[in-house]
Amino acid sequence: MPSRRVSLAWVGLVPFLLFGLAFLIYPASTILARSFIDKDGGLTLANVFAVFEPSLLDAYGASLQISIVTAIGGAIMGSLLAWAVSMGGLPHSVRSVVVTVSSVAANFGGIPLAFAFITLLGRTGALTKFLTVLGVDLYGLGFSIYSLQGLMLAYLYFQFPLMVLIMLPAFDGLKREWREATASLGGNVVDYWRHVGLPILLPSFLGSTVLLFGNAFGAYATAEALTGSRVDIITRVISRQIRGDVLYNPGLSYALALGMVVILVAAISIYSLLQRRASRWRQ
Repeated sequence: MPSRRVSLAWVGLVPFLLFGLAFLIYPASTILARSFIDKDGGLTLANVFAVFEPSLLDAYGASLQISIVTAIGGAIMGSLLAWAVSMGGLPHSVRSVVVTVSSVAANFGGIPLAFAFITLLGRTGALTKFLTVLGVDLYGLGFSIYSLQGLMLAYLYFQFPLMVLIMLPAFDGLKREWREATASLGGNVVDYWRHVGLPILLPSFLGSTVLLFGNAFGAYATAEALTGSRVDIITRVISRQIRGDVLYNPGLSYALALGMVVILVAAISIYSLLQRRASRWRQ
């Protein structure tokens, strides 16, 4: 009977293995192989070496800058809101509204999100006009929704609520007994958060921040619709090479994608390590 249970468990794992093979292993191996193939089908290292050209490194740098800033900003704001909802004594109805809105906002991206921000903060956007009436000229002050900073603001729209959804269970997992034990030992609120609360939450916070980084690093549609050619991130460069613009080079696009895979694998590895550390506190 135990052996039969084990065999049935493996059968239940088959869909996941097939999914991983079709959408993770095969695409990654294809990207790796085609990174070393030139336009004529021959083997070459030129594509990999071309990744280190200054213009392409700048594109990687812009993507990394957006990803790091929005991951850290979204993690901080999302954690504060998750703390307020979970432990701030707010009515349960407020929690339901926050969770619902966060669920929608975390999945609202791409072209609809870009047009929403253009409608709100574009040169003729509703908020831009309203601030102009109040005597505040955003674009005169150097702000532009079509710039790198504007793109960061748009990314924060889905990074922030995603962090709320991730951190709410972590805050809910803080047991009341731990606070009572701290108080019985003569500790105050500061002692509790310093020696108990924050050490428990830190792995989850760091792991979730890495997840936000990966979420922003691979985004494309929002940047394409909002900034166009004004901000050159690495996903846009890959798109140009694949679609056949002036400098059409599929091999280079695969090499650039390979660089993204390497960065994302490193981020996911860090995320997995921190999640394992976090699970020790929940046991």
